[in-house]
Amino acid sequence: MTPRAKTILKWVILSLLIAYVVGMGIWARGEAERNTCRSIVITMGEKGLSDTITVKGVRTELMKYQHRIIGAKANTINTLDIRQYLMRLNNFEDVECYLATDGKLHIRISPMIPEIRVFDGADSYYVNKDGKRIKSNAEFFTQVPIVTGNFRNTSPQVALPIVRFVENDKELRELIGMYYVQDADNIILIPRITGHVINFGDTTRLKEKRRMLMTAYKNIIPYKGWEEYDTISVRFKGQIVATRRNKAPLYPIESYLEEIDPEDATLPEATPADTTAVRKTTAV
Repeated sequence: MTPRAKTILKWVILSLLIAYVVGMGIWARGEAERNTCRSIVITMGEKGLSDTITVKGVRTELMKYQHRIIGAKANTINTLDIRQYLMRLNNFEDVECYLATDGKLHIRISPMIPEIRVFDGADSYYVNKDGKRIKSNAEFFTQVPIVTGNFRNTSPQVALPIVRFVENDKELRELIGMYYVQDADNIILIPRITGHVINFGDTTRLKEKRRMLMTAYKNIIPYKGWEEYDTISVRFKGQIVATRRNKAPLYPIESYLEEIDPEDATLPEATPADTTAVRKTTAV
């Protein structure tokens, strides 16, 4: 083949490619104008898992979207705008959105995973593993441990090591209903068994504190009675300190109980003001 023929062949091939691209663009635009969005498919994470609560929440939010989606012409659907609309909720790490040729709008959500729900005065929000706040939108409500307290000077994240410790222990998980953070050195566990609370102190020596708590439940409380003490403290190394009951309210959590679940929470009945009768026992 002569050089001139080769040059002509190259130009012919290039012209055909350009014509193909232009033709496909025109065809795609025509298809977009003719086709409509038939449905919305919502999946979770890289594996495409489905989470009923989150999927329902996303659908609820999309009903509030300013533009019509289902039934709208494909060329009028702005997937970038839909992504930004959902990302504003602060409940997701990332959102992917694209419209497939079959007319289905695919939305893939990478949600933030909350570890605790925080009640801080009148404010309520979730906190993830990194301590990042997540809005407590009702549509995305999920059952996680409850942490209450006044967090002006202390972050609710301080309770995470104890919450994780309890959640990974079947016996403690069934025992504990919620948590109250008085400060970083006084993290209170509130059992489902009404009548007393447990001061776990700070987040150190958790296994030792668990052993001391079980010692109190097995060797002290059964003999003294469940109504004898309002506070069991295992915050001190090698000691169990039980404080006798009086009738003053212990922690301001009444306002949260109806909002959570009355059967899963417990209202402490007394304050550790009476220190005249303190029981100390070496941990076993």
